[in-house]
Amino acid sequence: MEKVPMTAGGYHALDEDLKRLKTIERPSVIAAIAEARAHGDLSENAEYHAAKERQGWIEGQIADIEDRMARAQVIDVSKLSGSQVKFGATVSVVDEDTEDAARYQIVGEHEADVKSGKISITSPIARAMIGKETGDVVEVNTPGGVKAYEIVKVEWI
Repeated sequence: MEKVPMTAGGYHALDEDLKRLKTIERPSVIAAIAEARAHGDLSENAEYHAAKERQGWIEGQIADIEDRMARAQVIDVSKLSGSQVKFGATVSVVDEDTEDAARYQIVGEHEADVKSGKISITSPIARAMIGKETGDVVEVNTPGGVKAYEIVKVEWI
């Protein structure tokens, strides 16, 4: 069974999502199915079919989250240190062409959210940065060509 690396915050978010699905979403869809059944003929009952489809989606999400949580390898970023970029690091970079600065935290795949500065460990830029240190320049293949970034700072927050 392959472990899924994630931060403590990512694990907590999964746990909250699972609780929401089990305590709010599941009971509401069960109620919707019961109400649609009360309307009579199920073969032509669109509400019933929509509720059953939603129930299938919810149960699939619950199974997926439970699987990821069972395989989770929770990494407490606050206990990590060092100058090399690795999982959990918050890395400040500068684009060598445009001088634009950016800051990314390297997280597990399901936690990634570029808008909030969290990139997946499997993303091209994260893979290029792993093992590098402050002052190193990394080259990343992008659809627009090769981009070069200088690592300005590695933090553990």
